[in-house]
Amino acid sequence: MMTTDAVRKSQRQREPSKIATYYLVLYNVVMVVGWSYMLYQLIAYYTIHRGTTQTLWEFICWTVIIFQNAAVLEIFHVAIGIVKSNLVITTMQVLSRVMVVCGVVLATPTGKVSPGLPLALLAWSVTEIIRYSYYAFNLLGSVPHILVYLRYTTFIALYPIGVTGELLCFYWAQSHVRETKQWSVEMPNKINFTFSYFYFLWAVMLSYIPLFPQMYLHMFGQRKKILGGRSL
Repeated sequence: MMTTDAVRKSQRQREPSKIATYYLVLYNVVMVVGWSYMLYQLIAYYTIHRGTTQTLWEFICWTVIIFQNAAVLEIFHVAIGIVKSNLVITTMQVLSRVMVVCGVVLATPTGKVSPGLPLALLAWSVTEIIRYSYYAFNLLGSVPHILVYLRYTTFIALYPIGVTGELLCFYWAQSHVRETKQWSVEMPNKINFTFSYFYFLWAVMLSYIPLFPQMYLHMFGQRKKILGGRSL
């Protein structure tokens, strides 16, 4: 049986070092700034720059590519132990977004003009501004109540909006993939292997049917755990 000192020593060993904490605070602050800029760009595209000849993707693409793909570092954070989270779940959550950006929108001309793109970007940017702000304050030892409330409440609307946007992006992309057979491998070939990117996209879309309700209900469970029975 471990002594009190041994338990405390074990807990200290599991906590990130000061350098790791400073790094994580910096990472989260940078992500807040990046996603805030993306939200500004999204709003500006439909207001200040209304009537521009650029598509939304042309207007905002580099911000999306940089900051969405920067989330891959979260997998690394969990893998090396400076963030305590489930590695499999973190990997799935991060790569699903990367798939939408790189495997759907960036990869196809039809994905770039999907009506789901602004929906996804709106839901993502608001969610991430709140999420990364929450993480930064949590690392500093004090999270404002309003931020806790927003983190465990805004998902009620934003999660369905984001999923709808993502699915629309997939649907717009699959038509181009079907016609061009992009990233597909057909028989016969030297390695005796076949792969259809078109069917892969549909498989991912269909996976939302069982996964979305599970994740959504899980988030409601987390909300009840953190906020109790408070009304919206």
